[in-house]
Amino acid sequence: MNPVTADKAVLGKILFWDEQLSSDNTVACGTCHRPNSGGSDPRTGIHPGADGVFGSGDDRFGSPGIIGQDANGNYSPDATFGFEPQVTGRYAPSVLMGAFFPGALFWDGRAMAQFVDPETGVTSIPLGGSLESQAIEPPMAANEMAHANRDWSQVTAKLAIVEPLRLASNFPADVVGALQAANSSYPALFQAAYGDPTITAGRIAYAIATYERTLISDQAPIDAIRSGQAPNTVLTNQQQQGMQIFFGQGRCDLCHDGQLASNGEFINIGLRPWQEDLGRMGVTGNFNDRGEFKTPSLRNVGLRSRLMHNGQFTTMTQVIDFYDRGGDFGDGQDNRIVNLPLNNNEEQALAAFVSFAFDDPRVAAETGPFARPTLHSEATGGGPTGTTFGLSWGGTGGVIPEWIAVSPSVVGNGEFKLGVKGGLGGALAYLGISPSIAPLGTSIGGIPVNVDYTSPAFYFVTRTLSGTGPGEGHGTFHAAIPNDPALIGLTLNGQWLVQDPVALNGFSSSQGLQVTIY
Repeated sequence: MNPVTADKAVLGKILFWDEQLSSDNTVACGTCHRPNSGGSDPRTGIHPGADGVFGSGDDRFGSPGIIGQDANGNYSPDATFGFEPQVTGRYAPSVLMGAFFPGALFWDGRAMAQFVDPETGVTSIPLGGSLESQAIEPPMAANEMAHANRDWSQVTAKLAIVEPLRLASNFPADVVGALQAANSSYPALFQAAYGDPTITAGRIAYAIATYERTLISDQAPIDAIRSGQAPNTVLTNQQQQGMQIFFGQGRCDLCHDGQLASNGEFINIGLRPWQEDLGRMGVTGNFNDRGEFKTPSLRNVGLRSRLMHNGQFTTMTQVIDFYDRGGDFGDGQDNRIVNLPLNNNEEQALAAFVSFAFDDPRVAAETGPFARPTLHSEATGGGPTGTTFGLSWGGTGGVIPEWIAVSPSVVGNGEFKLGVKGGLGGALAYLGISPSIAPLGTSIGGIPVNVDYTSPAFYFVTRTLSGTGPGEGHGTFHAAIPNDPALIGLTLNGQWLVQDPVALNGFSSSQGLQVTIY
């Protein structure tokens, strides 16, 4: 079993918010599961759905993950998203209150109660281990946190040498204390939690699951009412009317009752045709489970930016309109989903109640057990690494090489890399890097450039681009940044040149890129 201890919980918290758990240091568990977004994702990525066509009726709104990468960590175009971040096919469910769904997690319930250690194949938790089962999936998922063919030995080896939360900031007190006691070392954190410093997949899962079991939201207005406080001291008149509808003619409590505001069942509500997403049937193989998804808890639903398993709705009024008309697609739909002829005032009252009554103010403010570090992607706005400047010019087909620059330029980033896309496939590409910069329009050897090729500090990196044909060439330059404070503030300028017979002077070029190490 996996008993909750303070040392294990804080280790899990550190792991949960560490973007270094991903293969390229850009995504943490917490990237997609933030308390002030109701335990879900404030970002929106568009997935084209089953038909693979963006802008059609089956599009889904999921979570952006990492850019596609091969087993060596080189950028590699995804068939759907190219060199843009890949997007999950479902909206991120809330991580809050996960401790009370011991049987199965994820929208389709594929994270089972039986936890099987992914390294040993041994069942270490026979029952009640759905949080552990869930925790081991994202770090290995190529559309979320992993390069192709990633394995747990790579994860554990990385954690053994990186500084915990190296990319994050604004640590809460419990994290500060743990990091100080462990001298900012993952082996020491594992020593405190487990009695020895060994880092394993099972221990990572145990720690993250333990942290998630502390995320108990139980101080919402509905809790005050259930504790005996008069509704009129907690709710507005409109919200009180909504509460009567919720537990009355709205029939909402058929699926969203109790402390969890969820019955934990898998239900086909008729949101979309089941053929687009099998839901629970994809796990069980049972046709009767077609299009069924887990009933989410309504706790903190008012903080979420999107609703339903595919993120289809953005307001509670849209959700209530959907239920009011009895769903949209009937094949396999649960018989509890029926037409509810609510008038506009009743719908507004119900929306006002649901969007307020289940929200815990500590979750919204990220205080108490919901206090957490600030992610690197939040602090930087989630934008690209560095700033582009100056000239660029195209080659065959008029396609212009472009930077792929998302890796944090922080000292100690052992996986820093810069990529190029849009070159001539199979051609030689040259990455020039220099701390100095020439005036725009400078011409060296007849080639207009943006970096100073004459600088003694200038050097070239050569890559043969993968891909075939105009605009299909791509490559990656890897350069670990030493954990040396003396490098902080160093600014470098770079530019990609790609051999191309029809380009100006035989080279197509990206813009310049200026990157400052911090």
